[in-house]
Amino acid sequence: MTEEKRTIGVPDLSLVVLVGTTGSGKSTFARRHFPPTQIVSSDVCRGLVADDENDQSATPDAFDVLHYIAGKRLAAGRLTVVDATNVRSESRRSLINLAREHDVLPVAIVLDVPEGECARRNARRPDRAGMPDHVIPRQRRELRRSLKSLEREGFRKVHVLRGAEEVEAVEVATERRYNDLRHLTGPFDIIGDIHGCRSELETLLGKLGYALRRDDLGRPVDAAHPEGRTAVFVGDLVDRGPDSPGVLRLVMGMVASGAALCVPGNHENKLARYLKGRKVRVTHGLAETVEQLDREHRADPAFVDRVRDFIESLVSHYVLDGGALVVCHAGLPEKYHGRTSGRVRSHALYGETTGETDEFGLPVRYPWAEDYRGRAAVVYGHTPTPRASWLNNTICLDTGCVFGGRMTGLRWPERELVDVPAERVWYEPVKPLTTEAPGGADGRPLDLGDVRGRRIVETRHMGRIAVKEENAAAALEVMSRFAVDPRLLGYLPPTMAPTATSREGTGGGAADGGFLEHPAEAFAAYRADGVRQVICEEKHMGSRAVALVCRDADIARERFGTPDGVSGAIHTRTGRPFFDDAQLTETVLRGLGDCLDRAGLWQELDTDWLLLDAELMPWSLKAEGLLRHQYAAVGAASRAVFPGVLAALEGAEARGVEVSALLAKQRDRASDAAAFTDAYRRYCWPVDGLDGIRMAPFQILAVQGRNLATALPHDQQLALIDRMIEAEKPAADGARLLTPTRRLVVDTEDEASVAEGVRWWLDLTAAGGEGMVVKPLQGFVRKGDGRLVQPGVKCRGREYLRIIYGPEYTRPENLARLRERHLGHKRSLALREYALGLEALDRLAEGEPLWRVHEAVFAVLALESEPVDPRL
Repeated sequence: MTEEKRTIGVPDLSLVVLVGTTGSGKSTFARRHFPPTQIVSSDVCRGLVADDENDQSATPDAFDVLHYIAGKRLAAGRLTVVDATNVRSESRRSLINLAREHDVLPVAIVLDVPEGECARRNARRPDRAGMPDHVIPRQRRELRRSLKSLEREGFRKVHVLRGAEEVEAVEVATERRYNDLRHLTGPFDIIGDIHGCRSELETLLGKLGYALRRDDLGRPVDAAHPEGRTAVFVGDLVDRGPDSPGVLRLVMGMVASGAALCVPGNHENKLARYLKGRKVRVTHGLAETVEQLDREHRADPAFVDRVRDFIESLVSHYVLDGGALVVCHAGLPEKYHGRTSGRVRSHALYGETTGETDEFGLPVRYPWAEDYRGRAAVVYGHTPTPRASWLNNTICLDTGCVFGGRMTGLRWPERELVDVPAERVWYEPVKPLTTEAPGGADGRPLDLGDVRGRRIVETRHMGRIAVKEENAAAALEVMSRFAVDPRLLGYLPPTMAPTATSREGTGGGAADGGFLEHPAEAFAAYRADGVRQVICEEKHMGSRAVALVCRDADIARERFGTPDGVSGAIHTRTGRPFFDDAQLTETVLRGLGDCLDRAGLWQELDTDWLLLDAELMPWSLKAEGLLRHQYAAVGAASRAVFPGVLAALEGAEARGVEVSALLAKQRDRASDAAAFTDAYRRYCWPVDGLDGIRMAPFQILAVQGRNLATALPHDQQLALIDRMIEAEKPAADGARLLTPTRRLVVDTEDEASVAEGVRWWLDLTAAGGEGMVVKPLQGFVRKGDGRLVQPGVKCRGREYLRIIYGPEYTRPENLARLRERHLGHKRSLALREYALGLEALDRLAEGEPLWRVHEAVFAVLALESEPVDPRL
């Protein structure tokens, strides 16, 4: 007769403890059912420390090694099988504690094989032939005593295999953990705390696109999305609000039909204990739920039983979408994701507190999200906050609907927030609804500790970026003494590296080359990086300006906390106010806002604020001191000296003195000096208030909820800006503030296109232009190995570089020396600042608190203190 196969289940992340006397076949069983890498054997560990697997004197050291290896595997989230006798409770206790330490399930598999069979097997093994006769009987007695106590000891699953035949016939199946739903990829609609607000829940589901199904009494009992989206509820369905039974009926129906998932909140946990007859305090809204359920019970006696069963079936948290999303009630650090233990469940339900209480007598919650650096987005509720916002890839969706706030949902993977207002204040909060959950738009205040000393800033596009202590100190002075209101400083632009040094032409004349920078190198570098399409943008000779533009001062006050009458900011690339006159700043901002309004961009971008990157001209507007003391002084000196020198040499030549070579050299020097003066003068003109100011926006960096620097290609960016410029109403005299940016798209793998790009640059610079910036058309690009591609390189014109390197830089001997410039540090700096800038934009767009935005902004400013040739 064939023995019927028995299947036993083992969670895919667990500590499997084999229990059995020596000779019961544990090692054979382990090898048959588990990969060798998952098995940690006491015999093998004994051999590792003593070169003899049967040396019992080495047992303590061997088990130290066993526990260490098992602990490392469990910490890494790997199923681990312990192959040892484990018949003594003391041995098992240390393993159960190890499983608890790593928040995994301990599973016992008992091989209860008769004593005689064990003895016969040992007798066939030469290494066990000398085993004392009392060993197996003693182990057998300890095993028999253990069978009734394994579950009480803490094993979550116990499988007892009786007899050699059952051991041989069994099959082991790996089971997915209840919280592991990585195979479900959504899309999802995650809904924050409801607290009995059924009507608002119906409204939010409708706004999210769900169709409600009602019973004969008109009560909602299910809802489904026509596109197959799945709702996920973060718990706290009940208490405080007007209709907890109605919320439960709807959510239970959606879960039963497969249209929703649900995790428990602390209020469900308390309700379940009450329904079981446990002693609980009927506070914090439970009294209202009990009363509502009593009324429901009279109409439907089975309803309360269904509620109890439903709550008991809920899992503490879910890991979804391939591990990219974790949903729980009160938040969960990364080390608990996918784990199963009482500690994990407690944290998922209640969070962690500091042990302190605030002035309202409520516990102070530990700000775990401030330290979170996990890959998975954690979406949770529990702690009411006025508005949901991202912090370190976590977001709290409890926006206090029952307290008169809003009910909020998050569309995933779109990361789009959808909310509806409360119909009224259903329950008076113990304290005002203020930002307490980490990630609120107010958050905690800026703190010196956020930026002082050596810092490591985590970025999502370049990993960890270090800021040296000495650089932080230099940035701190600028930020604290000269910067704009920190509430309005959400971004600083990165430095930009020049194109690779040109090797074309050494004669020094324009006809034979003599270029220090040339577009051919830029196109070749991007082609080597795998970037086929680049965009060449005219480089305006002005000063970099970042403009935060809000629709009006009310929006600025609500979103950024600005004083009355302030609708935004315009600041330099080091965070200083661009204009000394606040009224002039507001005039420019109003003009920009009007252009955006007339172009329809506020509506199209679905935002009430945006951040613009631009150049403000003339150059002399912010560089007057540099011009006067450095450049103009050189020009003035040349004009004072060269006429007399040339006159004297020409007179000497007329008298027959051989000075022709010297005269030619001095004439070239005078010509170079005149070219130097002409080069900088073309970028300077008088300004009176707004009259004479020109602004060239070239990128929309961010809007509400989106970082457009990574989302929109540059041609689309400039197309939006063109509409904004075209919408400007000229002044009475025809003057305009905004000026367009000329551009050309080049295919780096097409010789004709590359040649056209070179011609375009030559024409642009010959007409007096500074040069151009070459950027990947798509904006944000990575190389094949995953590293960031330079976001842009500047290719400056031959005459403009005369300002930078001096009047005589084009002479062959000077060019040869300048071609030895080293660009490695500049390029590294540009990429690090670029990654930090993108991080600041991500945090700003997602509504993270100010200190989080400033962490990245401050790091950009700090890196600017790194020593690098300022001419590059």
